[in-house]
Amino acid sequence: MLLQVKDVQQVSNAMMNMLHEKEIGIINDFHDAAIARDIDKIDELFKVVQFDIEDHFTTEEEMMQESKFYAMQMHKSEHDTMRGKVKDLLEEWDKNKEPLKIQRFLEDEFKHWMVLHVSRWDSETAMHLGDTM
Repeated sequence: MLLQVKDVQQVSNAMMNMLHEKEIGIINDFHDAAIARDIDKIDELFKVVQFDIEDHFTTEEEMMQESKFYAMQMHKSEHDTMRGKVKDLLEEWDKNKEPLKIQRFLEDEFKHWMVLHVSRWDSETAMHLGDTM
């Protein structure tokens, strides 16, 4: 298991917490497939990961836009950076099908990014949104 729900800070917005929990489950499945070197499962889950990340980020961005969050562009730019990294990872995967690259990305980049992103940007955004847990 790459991430546990308790590893990622709860924020003061129920929708954002739900998005994070869902993503943690999907990323853990993706990580398990990479560790198992299961090419078919990684192929299948990559589509799920892409959809989930886009759904997660777009939902947050829509909430920020509706609430006129002052730091929306900075928060969104972090999303865009991760979108680009996942896109690059998929292109690499399609060429070489190397599960170790997926595993390394998840362990060395994604996990740390998610923990830091939630504690910094999502927690501040959630406070601005005003929804309580």
